[in-house]
Amino acid sequence: MDHDPDRLVLWPSYFDARRSRRSGRRVAKDAAVKKPDLDGLYAAARAVGLRKIKREANVSRPSAPNAKEGRLIVSRAGALEDAGSASKEEIMQMIGGTWREQRRIDHEAETKQQASKQQQSSSGRDGSSSKGRSFKRRGFKR
Repeated sequence: MDHDPDRLVLWPSYFDARRSRRSGRRVAKDAAVKKPDLDGLYAAARAVGLRKIKREANVSRPSAPNAKEGRLIVSRAGALEDAGSASKEEIMQMIGGTWREQRRIDHEAETKQQASKQQQSSSGRDGSSSKGRSFKRRGFKR
């Protein structure tokens, strides 16, 4: 890979909340996510407004040659035009904040969906008729 000053390389591990700064996280904790992946990074970059993006899957980061996490290549000129910043640090913070917010919204929607399913099953809509009787499963005596 030749050096191109217009190209910014972003690795998913830059956004890993489980890593320390010393072990490779490049964004603040409030802009990091758990278990980052290339698809999520791409979606967050698109949500920020970046258009000139290239995904490369199954590429390993030089500091972790056995992990094929993939990378995202962003045009610096395109980032300046689309997001208003050409700084790699600012772009990473914007992407990280957006990614974390997307994950929070997805988690809330999933929690609401599970709560509504649980409420439907406990309200008797599933067709079972218990008529106030509840059977308690007893554990082993010790």
